[in-house]
Amino acid sequence: MLEVADILRAAGPELCARLAALPSQRRAIRAILQCRTPALGGQVFGCEQCAKLHYSYHSCGNRHCPKCHGQQTERWLEQQRARLLPCPYYLLTFTWPGQLRALARGHQKLLYSLLLKAAAASIQKLCADPKWLGAQPSISAVLHTWTRAMLYHPHAHLLVSAGGLSAEGKEWQEAKHPNFLVPVRALGLVFRGKVRAGLQAAGLTQHVPPKVWKQPWIVHAQHAGNAQKVLDYLGRYVFRIAITHSRLERLEAGQVSFRYRDNRTQELQHVRLPVAQFVKRFLQHVLPRGFAKVRHYGLAGSASAQRHATALALLQARTGQPPQAPLPPPPISHPLPAHGDSVMRCPHCGSPRLRWLGQLLPARKIPP
Repeated sequence: MLEVADILRAAGPELCARLAALPSQRRAIRAILQCRTPALGGQVFGCEQCAKLHYSYHSCGNRHCPKCHGQQTERWLEQQRARLLPCPYYLLTFTWPGQLRALARGHQKLLYSLLLKAAAASIQKLCADPKWLGAQPSISAVLHTWTRAMLYHPHAHLLVSAGGLSAEGKEWQEAKHPNFLVPVRALGLVFRGKVRAGLQAAGLTQHVPPKVWKQPWIVHAQHAGNAQKVLDYLGRYVFRIAITHSRLERLEAGQVSFRYRDNRTQELQHVRLPVAQFVKRFLQHVLPRGFAKVRHYGLAGSASAQRHATALALLQARTGQPPQAPLPPPPISHPLPAHGDSVMRCPHCGSPRLRWLGQLLPARKIPP
């Protein structure tokens, strides 16, 4: 199977160095190239049937590596499912005009944080109004920077409970209107104002064309049911970057081909790009080091743990559900077997008599 690492190797170190302008991008390239290779070390197994050796190399663990984080995604989904309130949810998508994308490229950490904070604050502002809800909802936000064609398109998905806990913490309040939580047109206006205030505080408004503040900012809202399917959808973007290896088709004559399904027509589309252009598209979605792309607000925030528990108890009492016992932490997954354990089949003969023989040290010191 064609991998992103193969494309990076085809691009060569000089081209990758020229395209990777940020430290986070250089770290991502280095990690992807070393992932599951002798450079990171690993384990060696021996087959008692055919006497052949099998080497299992360590993963890089970089959050932008397409080969890593499958188990981490499942653990994250388990934790988020356990925190869902037994009520309907809405999925709201916030984006901003294309004129702000260039600014976001140059101030990623600041602009991405502003996008998430402004979107959540806009929802909280309207939900606090008794005309719409008059209560505190649960909000989980996920940053997403790409389209299916890997183009640069920063936006935020927010999973919001269709109701909230009253300020006094004694009552669960439903949305006043059965068909929507808050009006999206008003939400767009508030969102635009909060982004503008944030850019003013950062001294960046001079880089924004004035017409941006006069055009409408679109917020999309849709009912999400009990949020389970939407959570699964969001989980696919939490621990991976813009493309999976399964969508890569060919690497030939300096060209990369990949496919995606058009969001509007649902038709399969094929894209063919020069290697340099593919690498450039890939790298623009590498996040700054330490940036949290998933954030929780309102009842979902860590500071509102007690209020979340109160809301959960009120909803369970309303629906007649028995109180849920606190879920134990997810088990730690150990990808490496213990000494002498027969845990794998031999990739050469298929025998289950594959035994752990020892550890392989990294081929060289890994730079930070």
